[in-house]
Formats: sequence, structure tokens, C-alpha cells
Amino acid sequence: MSQQLLADVEASSLKSESEKPVFEIGDTVDVHTRILEGEKERIQIFNGVVIAMNGSGSRETFTVRRIVAGEGVERKFPIHSPKVAKVEVKRSGVTRRAKLYYLRDRVGKAVKLRERRVEAVVNADAAPKASGKLRGRAKKRST
Repeated sequence: MSQQLLADVEASSLKSESEKPVFEIGDTVDVHTRILEGEKERIQIFNGVVIAMNGSGSRETFTVRRIVAGEGVERKFPIHSPKVAKVEVKRSGVTRRAKLYYLRDRVGKAVKLRERRVEAVVNADAAPKASGKLRGRAKKRST
């Protein structure tokens, strides 16, 4: 009975699929968080690279890392928190790992990840014709 009650409460606190932000590890994101100062509420933006995602359900979190004044700063954000107003993806990075903790040891341009290219769907008729030129060091065989 108590498990069912916990499941109901957890389901009511989750964001719907349309509200849940879509991003991956390696993406550079802007996280808009609601900050209460006295009675005023404002939005503060934390931008950086998503280096980890943890948990599932209502406990799902993601970690964002950025460099401020030469120091690395990491923050964990709950995905389903009402304090997180929205998450905007600025760049998509190519990664081959689930956790990017190795970025902690890197400095300067070494922190940058390769950008994921978005491949557009092109009609076969609109595709450019292949020229007879060979690329690279390949040589034409004479028969």
C-alpha cells in the first residue's frame, strides 16, 4: 500500500514528456533556474557542458560544468525540479562515453568537444553529381 502511495506521489511530481528537456551528455546547455531573493523571483542562467546524468524517475539529475575565472565549477540540477525553468541546448558535442569526468583534468582548448553535425535529408535528385576526380592519394589505374 505504501509503495503504491509513493509511486502516485512520484508520478504527480514528474514533468510530462513534452516539458522534459531533450539533451545528451556532451551538449553545451543554458540552464535557466528560478532564484528567490526576498519576495522577488528572477531567472539565473548557468551555461556549461553536460558531463553526467544520474538517477531515474523523480531523482534524475544532470551535472553541468563550466570554467569561471580559471576555475572549474560544477552544478547538479534535478531534471524534474520546479526551480529549473528550462534547459536550452546551444551546441551538441560528440562523445563516446557516459560520463565526461576526464574534462576535469583538461585546460583551455582541450576542454572543447567536437561538434555533432546535423545531417539534413536530401533528395536523390537534388544531390550533387559525383565528378570523375579522385580524392586523396588514390591513383587511377590504367588498364
